[in-house]
Amino acid sequence: MTRRIRAARPDDLRALYDLSKLTGGGFTNLPADRPTLEKKLERSEAGFGRKGETAGDDLYVFVLEDIESKSIRGTCQVFGAVGTDRPFYSYLISTLTQKSEELGRIFRNQTLNLTTDLEGSSEVGGLFLHPHERAGGLGMLLARSRYLFIKQHRPRFGDVVLAELRGVMDQGGNSPFWDAIGGRFFGMSFPEADEFNAVHGTQFIADLFPKSPIYVSMLPESAQSVIGQPHPTGRAAMKMLEHENFDWDGYVDIFDGGPTVTARTDKIRTVRDSEWQLVGGSASGGETMIIAAGTYHHFAACYGQVQRTANGELLVDDNALRALDIGPGDRVLVAPR
Repeated sequence: MTRRIRAARPDDLRALYDLSKLTGGGFTNLPADRPTLEKKLERSEAGFGRKGETAGDDLYVFVLEDIESKSIRGTCQVFGAVGTDRPFYSYLISTLTQKSEELGRIFRNQTLNLTTDLEGSSEVGGLFLHPHERAGGLGMLLARSRYLFIKQHRPRFGDVVLAELRGVMDQGGNSPFWDAIGGRFFGMSFPEADEFNAVHGTQFIADLFPKSPIYVSMLPESAQSVIGQPHPTGRAAMKMLEHENFDWDGYVDIFDGGPTVTARTDKIRTVRDSEWQLVGGSASGGETMIIAAGTYHHFAACYGQVQRTANGELLVDDNALRALDIGPGDRVLVAPR
């Protein structure tokens, strides 16, 4: 395996911009806007370099690198705590039960309630893999490396982690959910609103979005049918999140209606099951695991073949040792594949 996850650097801008143009839209955390991506990388550098071990408004950007060619083939992100400098909005689906004595019937209506319940949570997002790399478990490596980084720097993250999945859109990039709600208040198409949000943030939501509950039954069927549904291309990501013990508790994205899933940080499978090990030397063959080493901007992760010695140390294959720049005596974090 010649791929590794590493912390992004400012000189990765061009590669990230090239990746962003392949997303097809709807990726708020990876907009095809060069100045915005440049600011993201600057913010990420500040996050990796910040002193202190408390949760804050940090962004950590990672890239999937081909070690031999030095090309960037994917990316992912982690946010330390959302809603610390501006509101973090979601819709929460609730049920309002009413009874009519005259009709002798009970009516149960679902409503969408604008909420900031998830403020203070950490977030994983911005995961995108080059279309030619979607094999060999690289998407899983990208996704799970984030949880290893969280475990390595646990005090910097909240007790809950969330993930927003892209909602359903048509072939033109339009969202039936947005058209039914947001589009009526903003006079903007979904691609326009999504681009504006990616560049300028969500303050315009606070300024203009309706604060009163919205009855789902009053929305067109095209919007009702996609609430809480991930984009077809995101179903595999949804399964990976569910495997990591993320659950959907009725929160949806205010733009496209996609599901927002959450998990208790210490119960995320990779966080819970990964172990600290001491490297004892090199090995040929063995069990394939995800290995992470280094902290902050020195963080890196890759697949590696490992063997355990009688005294509890870990023998690691030479490719992984080189990819992570580690050797005997170094401490690493390992998780089952």
